[in-house]
Amino acid sequence: MQQHSTRSTRRILVVANETVESTILHEAIRTDADGEGAEILIVAPALNSRMRHWVSDEDEARQAAKARLARSVDRLVREGVEASGWVGDADPIQAIDDALHVFPADSLIIATHPEGRSNWLARRLVHRARRRFPLPILHIVVDAAGQSEYLVAAA
Repeated sequence: MQQHSTRSTRRILVVANETVESTILHEAIRTDADGEGAEILIVAPALNSRMRHWVSDEDEARQAAKARLARSVDRLVREGVEASGWVGDADPIQAIDDALHVFPADSLIIATHPEGRSNWLARRLVHRARRRFPLPILHIVVDAAGQSEYLVAAA
């Protein structure tokens, strides 16, 4: 069955957690959305320790993600960007998949910590997302400790 979309608004899905408040991420979102009246959905996976995940104790992780997400969305809205967000599954691939079921995005932005500090990169998140999701993907690295933020690749 072929679906025909009449939607003209560009939709951008953003997946970030501790990096969700970074300046470069916000600049990339504004640049991607500029002049198009784009809709932005930010999903912040609830990051947790293995032990807390194993015993199903994710309240603290969800609250922390929710607080960061709220600050990020509020900032974007103040800057004139139509944005919303939710806390997603702890597995970022599952969080992306869940989001795409209700928010058919035109592009995906993934923000991570740098190599050596990023569990997402250690688990090859960006590579796996590129193989699984047929969307242009922008990867942004936020190194708060090194006080640098940069774009790694767009594909």
